[in-house]
Amino acid sequence: MQFLSKNLQDEYVGMLANSCNSNVCGYDIFDYNASSEPLVIRGILKHKLIKRCWADARDFYYIDSGYFGNQKSNKNPLGTKLYHRIVKNDLQHGSVVERPDDRWLKLGLSLSEWRTGGRSILVAAPDEKPCKFYGVDKDTWVAETVATIKQFTDRPVIVRDRAKLRSERITNTLQEALSDTVALVTFNSVAATEAIMYGIPAFTLVNNAASPMALQDLSKIETPYYPTMDERYAWACHLAYGQFHVSELKDGSALRILGL
Repeated sequence: MQFLSKNLQDEYVGMLANSCNSNVCGYDIFDYNASSEPLVIRGILKHKLIKRCWADARDFYYIDSGYFGNQKSNKNPLGTKLYHRIVKNDLQHGSVVERPDDRWLKLGLSLSEWRTGGRSILVAAPDEKPCKFYGVDKDTWVAETVATIKQFTDRPVIVRDRAKLRSERITNTLQEALSDTVALVTFNSVAATEAIMYGIPAFTLVNNAASPMALQDLSKIETPYYPTMDERYAWACHLAYGQFHVSELKDGSALRILGL
């Protein structure tokens, strides 16, 4: 595998490379045509390289924020970013694969029962990075999404921008924003996985790890999808096997679990 890092400064890519005694290559000197090795890439802004891999059917492993365990909890009282997802040949984990529940149980989290009685629809607006990847104008997407929702419901629609600083996201949590919400609508945000974990149905408008547990048709905003607890549990176990604690990036566990 070829581990790629901007200015050799990406600590998470470095952890993975060190765990298998490999070197890291800077993007500035990387020669795409020098070999056909699978690439290890972190961050959605590497969109040109990701799309080239897709076009050439070249394997790559994409690293980004994990789905569970980065929020404040008994095991993570400061809400530190401890977990990172690794996805083969895509940005998000897709169809649910049957997995053991050991990694989910280690997180010490639980799935809430579905909540009813909420009043509003919450739209989690995308930030600039996915907008650049998908060629979407954020303001246009928000305006068109809100307008579509209002065709099918009289409920208030609240738009929530993702805080730029992680410290702000820790204190102004999504869980609090969902307190009076009947459904969450998002582009491709991890917010959808959190909402479903908290018992709020979601609508995902592009490929998203929450898509198997959500709807994509906003005309059904008043009749969202409520997967069974067994279905959600299987989904959570599946995602837990696709994300890794920083200690697992360092000690080689992540690559072993991925079969690499």
